[in-house]
Amino acid sequence: MKSNRNLIYFLRNLREKHRLSLRNEHNDSEVWYMHISPVEIIGGFIALVLILFIVILTTVAYTPLLDLIPGYPGNRSREMLIENIMRLDSMERTLNDLQVYSDNMALIMEGKTPVMRNVTQAGDSVRIEKTETAAPSTEDSILRRQLEGDGIYRLNDPTSTRRSIRTGLELFSPVKGIVAEHFNPKQDRYGVGIATAGSQQVLAVEAGTLILSAWSPDDGHIIQIQHPNNLISVYKHTSQVLKPIGSRVKGGEVIGYTGEGLSGEKGKGLFEFELWHNGAPVDPESYIVF
Repeated sequence: MKSNRNLIYFLRNLREKHRLSLRNEHNDSEVWYMHISPVEIIGGFIALVLILFIVILTTVAYTPLLDLIPGYPGNRSREMLIENIMRLDSMERTLNDLQVYSDNMALIMEGKTPVMRNVTQAGDSVRIEKTETAAPSTEDSILRRQLEGDGIYRLNDPTSTRRSIRTGLELFSPVKGIVAEHFNPKQDRYGVGIATAGSQQVLAVEAGTLILSAWSPDDGHIIQIQHPNNLISVYKHTSQVLKPIGSRVKGGEVIGYTGEGLSGEKGKGLFEFELWHNGAPVDPESYIVF
């Protein structure tokens, strides 16, 4: 009942001034006082809330405070998002340019005339429109003659690779002997089989790096050397290997020995030698005089 009477009194006397004072606890003396009405107290509280709201809003809008809050998209996050969108647009344009270039190169290789394309951007998407065929240029004619002629850039010319390797290499013979089995990929013979007289030194055909030294029941000790121009030499049926993997060898340097007691039916005890260029086997007799 008392609280209800106080509320009724408070509502009826909103505009009446009241004495608000501070008194000393020990001697009950008045230290400070002021006259204020309930309306002024409510108004002051509302003004304080508005001031705090404006201060907080200004701090959030013009300072990087939100960037310090984990998981909240602040100004830095928005800037990074815009930068990533711009990068994606740039990558899309680059991919479209590469696609146009690839398509035109394919047309040129087929003997057709390439087309000019306009790249237009509509909104957030990139659209490619074909416009007209491009007139053959001088560079196009030169490229076409090189691809279709008899030069070293001729397409589907199996001898061009051989000529390019052979003119730039002087290969040593790996062993001395007689070629008993010739190169024949149709019979799964990717090198030559050489009959040697007893144990002989095995020489590196050219300078390079030894990339494989292994043993198998069919081929005995196997040595592989990586040479320049993407050329790999393979030596099979060796009885001893003198160099570890990763060793640098010179052309004509001894890397192992041939010998008796070679196991396996494949090769029938012959020393086998292979040459591989760009991942394809080539005939060693075209480059080496055994």
